[in-house]
Amino acid sequence: MDYITQHWSFDPFVVLAIVVAVWHEIGLLRLARRSTPEQTRARRRRSLWFYAGLAVLSLAVASPLDYWGYDYFIAHMIQHLLLMFAAPTLVVAGAPWQPLLEVLPARAGSGWSRPLRALGGFVLRPWVSVVLFNAAMLVWHLPGPFDLSENNRAVHIWLTHGSFFAAGVLFWLQFIDSPPFRRRMPAVSQAAALLVTNVVMIGIAMTLSIFVSHSVYAVYNHIPGVTLPAYADQQIGAAILWVCGDFWALPTMIVVIRRLIAADGSVSAALERVLSGGASRTASQGWGWAGGGLGPGGAVGRAGAAGPRAVPTVPGVPGVPAVPAQPSPPDAES
Repeated sequence: MDYITQHWSFDPFVVLAIVVAVWHEIGLLRLARRSTPEQTRARRRRSLWFYAGLAVLSLAVASPLDYWGYDYFIAHMIQHLLLMFAAPTLVVAGAPWQPLLEVLPARAGSGWSRPLRALGGFVLRPWVSVVLFNAAMLVWHLPGPFDLSENNRAVHIWLTHGSFFAAGVLFWLQFIDSPPFRRRMPAVSQAAALLVTNVVMIGIAMTLSIFVSHSVYAVYNHIPGVTLPAYADQQIGAAILWVCGDFWALPTMIVVIRRLIAADGSVSAALERVLSGGASRTASQGWGWAGGGLGPGGAVGRAGAAGPRAVPTVPGVPGVPAVPAQPSPPDAES
């Protein structure tokens, strides 16, 4: 029990999670004043996923898991999986964006916030999100950056943990419905993105467990009191990354394949579209971004075959298309 009850630590991310939760609650209360009871209940139910994600984030950075991660690579891999997969998927499923935006000042679109909104519109592009996710996973498992993170607390907290969680949120926004954001990536591109990500993850795991014959991380060599050999610890941690990472990748791939089959009518038709040149054209369109410049009223103009048209965007984030208005509440669960 000492492994669980002792070595809890303070982490700035816990304070940040509490602030965001309070911010979100204020937004829910403001939205409830002008919403129907059904809409309010739907938002409240969905917010439970968001709060669960914040709880998992806090658990990853403040529990004994973080403490033991300095001694055991195994614990470090579990922490990374929580930060990149578990916490972000719950946060995205909770769709906290509308309540959070509700608390922003009415004129948040002017002045210093414009560069931030432009940056948000860029990193939310599907291909950018996928590249950032895989880059974060790859770079922070290289020996140099890994050892730097372990030896520098600020780098460990803000750069490593921050980039893992932020990249995870951006990545899973491409696969999980999170109103008012709308998935821009077609199912074919989603399948390709998951496949590429899985290859990167498996490549890291195989490199750490099969392609090297020693521990590649100097920080785990000669730690007093640790009886597990560093190389064996590294191999087990790599296996955890490989197997547990697939707990999220494979179910998502199954959902994507079912979308493809539903759209094309059969497995053979879906495979034919994936392998055909038409699939490539569809994927290239989906991986692109509705752009063309910020137009009047916060809309992004895009010239199409029928001429220019305005595409409604998410409030506060230009270039990110919003979910079209439906008879049902805009943030109700779909």
